[in-house]
Amino acid sequence: MELSSGTTYDHIINNDTIMMMEITDDQGDFPEVIEEYLEHGCMKCIAFNRRGTLLAAGCNDGSCVIWDFETRGIAKELRDGECSSPITSICWSKCGHRILVSAADKSLSLWDVMSGKRITRIVLQQTPLQARLHPGSSMPSLCLACPLSCAPMIVDLNTGSTTSLKVSVSEISSGPAPASRNKSSDGITSFTPTAACFSKYGNLVYVGNSKGEILLIDYKDGEVRAMVPISGGSVVKNIVFSRNGQYLLTNSNDRIIRIYENLLPLKDEVRALDELNENINDLNGVEKLKAVGSKCLTLFREFQDSITKVHWKAPCFSGDGEWVVGGSASKGEHKIYIWDRAGHLVKILEGPKEALIDLAWHPVRPIVVSVSLNGIVYIWAKDYTENWSAFAPDFKELEENEEYVEREDEFDLIPETEKVKGSDVNEDEEVDIVTVEKDPAFSDSDMSEEELCFLPATPCRDVPEQQDKFLDSSSKLVDSNNSGSPLSEEAGPNGHMMNHASSPVEDDAGGTRIKRKRKPSEKVLELQAEKIKKPSKSSKLSKSKSKSLVDEENGNGFYGDDLSDEY
Repeated sequence: MELSSGTTYDHIINNDTIMMMEITDDQGDFPEVIEEYLEHGCMKCIAFNRRGTLLAAGCNDGSCVIWDFETRGIAKELRDGECSSPITSICWSKCGHRILVSAADKSLSLWDVMSGKRITRIVLQQTPLQARLHPGSSMPSLCLACPLSCAPMIVDLNTGSTTSLKVSVSEISSGPAPASRNKSSDGITSFTPTAACFSKYGNLVYVGNSKGEILLIDYKDGEVRAMVPISGGSVVKNIVFSRNGQYLLTNSNDRIIRIYENLLPLKDEVRALDELNENINDLNGVEKLKAVGSKCLTLFREFQDSITKVHWKAPCFSGDGEWVVGGSASKGEHKIYIWDRAGHLVKILEGPKEALIDLAWHPVRPIVVSVSLNGIVYIWAKDYTENWSAFAPDFKELEENEEYVEREDEFDLIPETEKVKGSDVNEDEEVDIVTVEKDPAFSDSDMSEEELCFLPATPCRDVPEQQDKFLDSSSKLVDSNNSGSPLSEEAGPNGHMMNHASSPVEDDAGGTRIKRKRKPSEKVLELQAEKIKKPSKSSKLSKSKSKSLVDEENGNGFYGDDLSDEY
């Protein structure tokens, strides 16, 4: 239904009331259609490297596939003989040389991408639903793991030691801890899976707990430095920072995606928190943490589907932080919602009738990659229309034919207009071809190690094309040879019986090269006839010659590769 130009509405009638959800007709840089899909086994989770040139996917059989996103081909496959359980999450290091993989068998595996070898493997007490490497180091040795039924923890990948983080402010309060709202029948506290993430440079850990609170924790000493309560108090399922670190996204159980603006400096967060704690002296305990938290994060936007009230799956920011994307968690529905940062819904992407389980936005391009329940990766891209002027700036598209009058100097080697205009280029100025200008999208690139953007292609051994072609003919010849033919078995040159059932198609070097016999040429037949007509001096000599000719004709000499022109 369309009420005004440039704006469309989705409507639903419920209890004689028309509810409408506005979709702004905004022509922005966001995906619109499925461009391609990737298929390899059953993929469960995905992650781009920092430049978006490589896409890693964790599979259901415990392996990890790295796709070259430019060619859409498999560049590397990481397979662990000790792990055959589904992969739950996958994470690149900042430089792209390492990949951290968490699996359903409670393991964390760190891989070297270039060599394809596993560096270390650690088994935790609980299944890690998500694991993230420390973003502040090019060769990180720490990671943040969010297990299924216990508190998030910092894991040292070198030693295997773990340090659990606090998930509630009641753990640091001086008074008695309040009773937990999540208790099983035997009285043991059951943890709700807790979401957590590093800040941009890894100085703090932001934890979203089951009480609807965001805790700012200094992971080095484990102390909670601030707390931000979320309205409604629902369980926080996802928490993620934008690429530039200025915005924080939370996905709660009340089906609302919230965007918070980060008020802390990106590199001096701990020092800024210490100053805030020193300036607030009139409050103590939880109230002081809330006061400090109000100066750290402020609510910026809320996103929700007010009509269908769907739960959201894998929400995240675009590479430049201008768009927010979230997948519908409804079964049998592959819908992706895209909002601008101002809060307007700009696009709903509808895919196949398969549930969506993971989602990622390309770091620098308007491309969204989604994973379906069947393990297929769909690539959503912008629907570009043909524009010939993009190839030739002087080209002008015409709606209808027009009469064209050429200029007098149009086909001169040096037109008069250029002679008058002259050259604005200073030919004496030196051109710098050594200095690499920083990409504004990667202005934080302060790494000492070079990034890994592409992987060398590994050539695959091709299956011989003749194998399938000769398979039927060989089976027919085998049947004919086994049917009692007088030529099925003949004496070989060494006096043993030779079975010709395998002679039409032969393998050498273990079947890697297939040879097919060829019939003797006319010249060979003439030579054979001449030798038979010639009177032999002795019967033994003629018998031996005829026997050798028969052997040559039946398989001892005339292959496609060995036949020469000298006969």
